[in-house]
Amino acid sequence: MYRRVSDRLASAVSLLCFSSLLPQLSHALTIDVTNSDSIKAASSQVAYGMMKYYTGNHTGDVPGNLPAPYYWWEAGAMFGHMVEYWYYTGDTTYNEEVTQALQHQIGDDSDFMPANQSKSLGNDDQMFWAFAAMSAAELNYPNPPDNEPGWLALAQAVFNEQALRWDTLKCNGGLRWQIFTFNAGFDYKNTISNGGFFQLAARLARYTDNSTYSDWAEKTWDWFEGSVLFDQSKWQVNDGTSTDNNCSDADQLQWSYNYGTFLVGMAFMYNHTNGSDVWYNRLEGLLNTTLTTFFPANMGDMIMVEITCEPLGNCNNDQRSFKSFLSRWLALTAQLVPPVYDRIFAYLRKSAIGAAGQCDGGTDGITCGHEWNTTTWDGTYGVGEQMCAMAVINTILIDTEHLSAPYSNSTGGTSKGNPTAGSGTGSGGSGGGGSGGRPSAATSPITTGDKAGAGIITAIILFVLIIGSWWLLFVE
Repeated sequence: MYRRVSDRLASAVSLLCFSSLLPQLSHALTIDVTNSDSIKAASSQVAYGMMKYYTGNHTGDVPGNLPAPYYWWEAGAMFGHMVEYWYYTGDTTYNEEVTQALQHQIGDDSDFMPANQSKSLGNDDQMFWAFAAMSAAELNYPNPPDNEPGWLALAQAVFNEQALRWDTLKCNGGLRWQIFTFNAGFDYKNTISNGGFFQLAARLARYTDNSTYSDWAEKTWDWFEGSVLFDQSKWQVNDGTSTDNNCSDADQLQWSYNYGTFLVGMAFMYNHTNGSDVWYNRLEGLLNTTLTTFFPANMGDMIMVEITCEPLGNCNNDQRSFKSFLSRWLALTAQLVPPVYDRIFAYLRKSAIGAAGQCDGGTDGITCGHEWNTTTWDGTYGVGEQMCAMAVINTILIDTEHLSAPYSNSTGGTSKGNPTAGSGTGSGGSGGGGSGGRPSAATSPITTGDKAGAGIITAIILFVLIIGSWWLLFVE
């Protein structure tokens, strides 16, 4: 949701602390998508802009947490992207903070369920931290000390707990959004929770070659395909459904990460099954709809758009991060499924150029906005915007550096696993899921009052900066 004036003031002051004290002329990042050095330089700049929002490494703060208004899940997603940033670029600058954050947030049972998050802990929230751990395992990110659970074991713990939450009492299966019955959203089964579980099962199946995981991936897809969350006639992925009416109708909002999480899960299953026609046909159907939906021809030349909110300018903080996941998961799909590589990268290259062109805002002149089909900064900024730009720019290094697909146990993966991790712990209730954000994060358009207030705040800040500069220059 667009922030109100008080939130904008706090964010403006925060951004000023991160940036130069005096405004600079805008100059968008430019990248040559055929040149690795150019891509790495742009990615480094965007990563730096994103990590400036992180305060968990400050004295007295909690490692792994982002400050308000960001939810815990987005911190997990951010650190997952930073693991991937290391893989793409070879830059170790942030590894110490990333490792500290991932290890600090595992909770007492080593399952990414820290007690202080129980008030709003959903299956999808836990899953994004598991994705970060799974990426660390697949990319051979530096392992934790031997006395700590390995990245693979952490992902397995989350899988085992979520498998225990599979709910057949309502809607014949699936995961609920929320884990605990006392949380709003427990009566909701959403796509990102179930798609996340499907993706994790598929990734674990490929990494370990354990049929338990592939069986769960098949089971989850079969349930999803037969539910109201999926319209096979159009390969349309809907957002969620209520258990109050036994999942008889669906919220049909279209979000990029819902498509992406199933698409990449299919890619892992295709790769794991040595090119199964069944999984390829599924992937091809979903990829077609993904590209036509989120790269609309009338809104830019093959450039990604968060179609439900971006054209209206009312994406909330959660939704402004979604394109980062589709970017990463499309790139993974291309790596794992060679027949669709060229097609996907044609879209990713265009989107990367567009994303870099939108990084010309803020007081530093290189803050990233959200609308990649224009080089005029759209006025938005934050972790999500930086994460999206970094993710799509990074993906092009797969192409220029000819990066190999993620490792598995049989191809050089070194992460320590534990197939029984999480069994019988942290199961909570029956699980659950939100739609494009938290229950309280309904979208709303920016109002005239917001614009006026923001204008006043901007004028005040500029006035203070000018007076401060004059004082420094002319007053002894």
